[in-house]
Amino acid sequence: MKILVAIKQVPERDAQLSIASDARWIEEDGLNYVINEPDAYALEEALQLREQHGGEVIALCAGPDRVTSTLREALAKGADRAIHLASDTLGTLDTLALALVLADAIRSESPDLILTGLQSDDLGLGQTGVVLAELLGLPHSTLVLHVEKTATGIRVKRELEDGWFQHIDLPLPAVLTIQSGGNKLRYATLMGIKKAKTKETRTVEAATPATPATVELTRVFLPEKQKQTQMLTGSPAEIAAQLVEKLRSEVRVL
Repeated sequence: MKILVAIKQVPERDAQLSIASDARWIEEDGLNYVINEPDAYALEEALQLREQHGGEVIALCAGPDRVTSTLREALAKGADRAIHLASDTLGTLDTLALALVLADAIRSESPDLILTGLQSDDLGLGQTGVVLAELLGLPHSTLVLHVEKTATGIRVKRELEDGWFQHIDLPLPAVLTIQSGGNKLRYATLMGIKKAKTKETRTVEAATPATPATVELTRVFLPEKQKQTQMLTGSPAEIAAQLVEKLRSEVRVL
């Protein structure tokens, strides 16, 4: 089975973030970057499938030159080869435009299975995988915790709400977005790091999307810290009614 894993490089979770001078994104100088956590679980799922059924795992990552460090990590963990979609402007693209770029690169590989993480740690939109499936015209499933090869395709285990799970049979090729926590992530061994140096990493210039970005990120900001105390008065029933109304209309948790 030929499995392609689309991964993203993001700032590490405990990084000290500051807003860039134009307030359109974070200041990236001096940050350490790592593989997006849900994508790491997608890679692990791909590696386990290959170990059980054979084939190859291809790691694909789009971005500037720095993303090659994330691709090397994927190779060190066991991916067979890597593709770097080189571009310094992908950060300006919205989900549709980025998915068009990824789809263009994936078509030439014709993989049996395409895996992505459920969402990215930086933007958290959770859209790229399903948009990619639509562009490629492939069946897809989301929130996947486990993938099992069957005689007719694959069976996936999906996580639903309230502790429920769903099992779905899909034909191949297909696109899956993988939920974090389904497997235990492996570390790159010393032997794996050495082997990664000899594995193929192909650099391809990212294609210009046919559809330009239609969504623009105009401002990011740190959450404002504020404290406010409100005293509710009346009978217990009146106070309870006021509290419920505030939770519904102001806090919006009901």
